[in-house]
Amino acid sequence: RFEPCTNVTAEVYLRAYLSPCINDCGIYGQCKLLRTNNYLYAACECKAGWNGWGCTDNAEAFSYGFQLLSTLLLCLSNVMFVPPVAIAVRSHYLLEAAVYIFTMFFSTFYHACDQPGIVVFCIMDYDVLQFCDFLGSLMSVWVTVIAMARLQPVVKQARVLYLLGAMLLSMALQMDRHGLWNLLGPSLFALGIMAIAWTARTIRRRHCYPPTWKRWAFYLCPGALIAAAAVLLYAFVETEENYFYIHSIWHLLIAGSVGFLLPPRAKPSGRLGPLPRRKGCGYQLCVNEQEELGLVDPAVASINSICTS
Repeated sequence: RFEPCTNVTAEVYLRAYLSPCINDCGIYGQCKLLRTNNYLYAACECKAGWNGWGCTDNAEAFSYGFQLLSTLLLCLSNVMFVPPVAIAVRSHYLLEAAVYIFTMFFSTFYHACDQPGIVVFCIMDYDVLQFCDFLGSLMSVWVTVIAMARLQPVVKQARVLYLLGAMLLSMALQMDRHGLWNLLGPSLFALGIMAIAWTARTIRRRHCYPPTWKRWAFYLCPGALIAAAAVLLYAFVETEENYFYIHSIWHLLIAGSVGFLLPPRAKPSGRLGPLPRRKGCGYQLCVNEQEELGLVDPAVASINSICTS
């Protein structure tokens, strides 16, 4: 039985603590903090269709199969860079091929690490993968347009532009990685360099450059249209809801445009270099360049074919 008690004391222990987000938002969310003036706000940013204060409401959550499909689309779409790599190697554009391989590798593993939910695979720190993916994408556009300009015969140190582009793009990405002008700015600058080089070559030759209509009809125009479609999708169509398949299409279009726009291998000039001079006494055989190229009639060629060393 219970009996009434008097003069009874009890000790109560109270422990209070603060947590910015419920259960740290779980595996389907990320805790975000916002500081304004003297106030600090916290909330969960849920992904993969999960909702609720702690991202625990799975009424609209994506299934495991859907998450796996989106990850595979974003990763395997980078295989489209294999044909541009093969074309670059075949045309002796080894620097461009190295940039394409770099882009394909880091884009694949960045998207494997960037996925929400449980279908995630990270080989490096997320920030490192993101920076390398963005830098590789911008460098792929840069080196392709510079290669199209064919500056080497005009500017002896044209390779400096590749290093300059890498440094400027790295600076721009550190300032704002998601800015649209990070893509449009370098692309327009490189296109300006290419336009100047093509115009100068057209004026010097007094003929449109590139000179063949087949190059325009079957390579340059299709490649430019594909690249323009990719930029429009990236700038105006891509959202968080359609990211996984629109961005996969972006991978396919950008890699496909590179395969069309990359110029063919430069043909050798055909000029003969100077003959090596032998040490000591004797005679040196001198070759008349015009006669060697068949531009002079052998019957009237000068006798200055043998020179004293």
